Amino acid sequence: MNRLIERCGMLDIHKSQITACVRVPDDAGGRRQEIREFASTTSGLLTLADWLRSWSVTVVGMESTGVYWRPVFYLLEDEFECRLYNARHLRHVPGRKSDVQDAEWGCQLIEHGLVRASFVPPRPLRELRDLVRYRKAKIQERTREVQRVEKTLQDAGIKLSSVASEVLGVSARRMLDALISGTHDPEILAELAKGKLRKKIPALREALQGRFTGHHALLISQMLAQIDFLDETIATLSEQIEELTRPFSRELELLDTIPGIDRRAAELLLAEIGPDMSRFPPNITSPPGAGCAPASANPAARSTPPRPARAPSGCAEPSPNPPRASSAPRAPTSRPATTGSKAAAGTPKPRPRPPTRSSPPPTTSSPKACPTTNSVRNSSTAATPRTPNATADASSTSSNASATKSPSNPYPRRPNPTRHH
Repeated sequence: MNRLIERCGMLDIHKSQITACVRVPDDAGGRRQEIREFASTTSGLLTLADWLRSWSVTVVGMESTGVYWRPVFYLLEDEFECRLYNARHLRHVPGRKSDVQDAEWGCQLIEHGLVRASFVPPRPLRELRDLVRYRKAKIQERTREVQRVEKTLQDAGIKLSSVASEVLGVSARRMLDALISGTHDPEILAELAKGKLRKKIPALREALQGRFTGHHALLISQMLAQIDFLDETIATLSEQIEELTRPFSRELELLDTIPGIDRRAAELLLAEIGPDMSRFPPNITSPPGAGCAPASANPAARSTPPRPARAPSGCAEPSPNPPRASSAPRAPTSRPATTGSKAAAGTPKPRPRPPTRSSPPPTTSSPKACPTTNSVRNSSTAATPRTPNATADASSTSSNASATKSPSNPYPRRPNPTRHH
């Protein structure tokens, strides 16, 4: 196997310790391997850097284990070529469970170039990514607080959301503040409406009549205070994000021209994948953090329509709904007709049945007809040959299927309703 990297190292990182393995050439023309453990503190990382430097290591690999790899990567990236690997790509070989064996196996994969490094953005984009992700988390937290306000109002019998489009709009916020301060008169509360909401004052009077107590006032006051704090935090983060994205104003303008991408989504895309697309393969998909995965309205829906049943070879394709030749009831048979390759080879032959006392032997002088699609689906016409007297033949077949034990056939074959194709 070709060796691509002469001096490489692999780090198995945990919360409190790091197992390091280096592989370098030896004096005999082979490979030398050294393993050592270090603490994950800053002093331990500095000792690790000195140890790697003493072996003249050029490439250092590590697994993406939670957030523990970040301080190690950030400290070593200025001096070594650090590569971050997906842990799933390194654990597909059984029997390597300990930290030492993980480090040894990962170092061998690195020196032969058998694993692909993950994308780690440069420091400015890392700072932008942290801010964008934190702002997204705060926006989601604010949404949850708004939902808690709505649940508390419903518990108090206040149907404000049934009239106002936003529970925390200007008019709705004034009404909530008045409720918290002790004003419970629906007439007074409805007069606090402003703008277009004043056209709905009669509906507001009825919606604001409830059982709002001091318990609800305490809960909603704390929720509104939390929402105000989150609004301030989101505004501060947005200002800092706008400052960091100023050098990429052109890229943001181009992303904003995509249908469905606004300014905030463009900032998220820039923070997750960066402005340089040349580092990704041509067929790369967007990362999960970018939030650009297509939605599926019905994931359980069938992607392809079911295949229709084929007619046997030598027969013309029947119409979707062919008329029935006879109104006689179809008799059940002992085995359904086989579709697919066996049906395509020709008309299935009926199994010979021993004569019974209740029915005469089957007639063999009638000509065979080509089965249609409905006959293939229905086991009666595919397994039973047609006779000039369809009614008599159907009745005889029915009597054969329902026959009990006879001296010639003490154990007759019963139909298997679970066998189908």
